[in-house]
Amino acid sequence: MTDFRERIILALDFGSPEEAYACLDRLTGDVKYVKVGMELFYAAGPAIVSTLKERGFKVFVDLKIHDIPNTAQGAMRSLARLGADMMNVHAAGGVKMMAAAREGVEQGTPAGSPRPLLIGVTMLTSTSEDVMNSQLLIPGKLEDTVAGYAAFTKEAGLDGVVASPLEVPLIKKTCGTSFVTVTPGIRPAGAAKGDQTRVTTPEEALLTLKSDYIVIGRAITGAADPHAAWNDMIDSLKASR
Repeated sequence: MTDFRERIILALDFGSPEEAYACLDRLTGDVKYVKVGMELFYAAGPAIVSTLKERGFKVFVDLKIHDIPNTAQGAMRSLARLGADMMNVHAAGGVKMMAAAREGVEQGTPAGSPRPLLIGVTMLTSTSEDVMNSQLLIPGKLEDTVAGYAAFTKEAGLDGVVASPLEVPLIKKTCGTSFVTVTPGIRPAGAAKGDQTRVTTPEEALLTLKSDYIVIGRAITGAADPHAAWNDMIDSLKASR
């Protein structure tokens, strides 16, 4: 993937479809891949995916399914019918749940259509090692937990994981270079971290740490001029290549 725009997923973290479309209208021709998370999906309903696909975007439906295997399977079956390009589950649900989710994706993918990528969320980029130890009650090093979750995700037959860019080298070492890494926690140099704790710049994530996809939202969608912010990011990536 040589076109950076194919590897940058814009997070549409809006409370209504009208806000999302207004933002995208300011980025016409720039963005190719978008993420629909819980806020927008619950506000707009499943139709948002079809509309975005009709507008020519690739769509990552980010609902982080985490339930008993039968429910996860059914949820993925329903989501696959929408035509999304990527979906996810929580790796903490375990191998059996993830394998059931994969079966659901295969069952729900329309005949003749490519199967959506299914990835497992390892550890949210807002979670620090201290929080993982003291509040999630998972002992040890955060990176070891992420690597373990990634290994279980691969065992379940999923395509890759969501993780911090900082963990990509370890994940690739553990699961192989073809194992897909999707990395939020991206902030251009000088941008506020917000509620993220494990962050990098786009250049570090894509060029140094070798993320397959990066997810960026507020640094673009919340900018006074989203088009200019997007182009500045692309120009910086090209200059650093």
